Amino acid sequence: MLIRKPAAIRNLQNHLRHFSLAALAEPATIPPPLEYLPGFPKPDPKYSETIHAIPRVKSGKNISAKERKAGRVPSIVFEQEDGQHGGNKRLISVQTNQIKKLVTQMGRSHFLSRLYDLEVRPEFESDEVIEKVRVLPRLLHLHSGTDAVLNVTFIRAPSSALLKVDVPLVFRGEDVSPGLKKGAYLNIIKRTVKYLCPPDVIPPYIDVDLSESDVGQKLSMGDLKVHPALKLVQPENEPVFKIMGARVSDQRKSK
Repeated sequence: MLIRKPAAIRNLQNHLRHFSLAALAEPATIPPPLEYLPGFPKPDPKYSETIHAIPRVKSGKNISAKERKAGRVPSIVFEQEDGQHGGNKRLISVQTNQIKKLVTQMGRSHFLSRLYDLEVRPEFESDEVIEKVRVLPRLLHLHSGTDAVLNVTFIRAPSSALLKVDVPLVFRGEDVSPGLKKGAYLNIIKRTVKYLCPPDVIPPYIDVDLSESDVGQKLSMGDLKVHPALKLVQPENEPVFKIMGARVSDQRKSK
C-alpha cells in the first residue's frame, strides 16, 4: 500500500534538498582575516594582557560604591554583534589595580584603542573560566580630582564587527620641520580621530609626520595614512594640525 506524505512534509524535504544542492554547487567562502600592513603601526606586544573579571548581579550607586571600596571597578560588557549598539549587556567587575596600571602605562587614549582578552571567573582567585572574549574598552570614567578609575565599558570585538574607535595621533619630526625651525609653532587641533575599524586591524595610533611641514601648511583628516579597511567617521576636510606663524609675543621678544 502506497502511503503519500503530507504536502507540507514533501515541500519541506524538497526545500532542504534544493538548499543542500545549492550549497554543494556554490560553497560558502570565508574571507581571509585582515592583517596589519607593512609601514603601519601594530599593537606593542609588551602591553598584551588578559583582563580578569567576575560577574556582577546588581547595579546601582550603592553597589558601585561597595565595589570600588573592595578594590573593584564596576564595568559592563556589551554583547551586540555589530559592536555599535547597547543590547544584551553583561554586568562585571574588574580589578582596580590592573586597570589603573594599564591606563598609567599607556595613557587614556591608547588604552581605549587597544583590544584585550577578557576572562570572566566566579572569583578572581578561581581557576575556572566562565567565559573568555575579546573586547575593546569603549568608555573609561575617571574621577576628576584623583584620576581614580570609576567604571569601564567594554564592547565585544569579534572579527566580523565594525567598531568606532578614537585612534590617537602621534606627532613626529618636530625637530626637523622647516616651519618650526623658522620660528613658527605647531597648532595641534586633533589628538584623536574617529574611524570605523575592523577589530583585527585597529591601529594603536596613527603617525603624523611633520618633517616636511613649512609655515602655513596644514594636514586634514583625509590626508592621514591608515589601513585601507578603516573608514573615517569625521569630515575629511577637518584639519589635524597647522604650522602657524610666530606668535606676536615671540616676535616682540626677538626684537
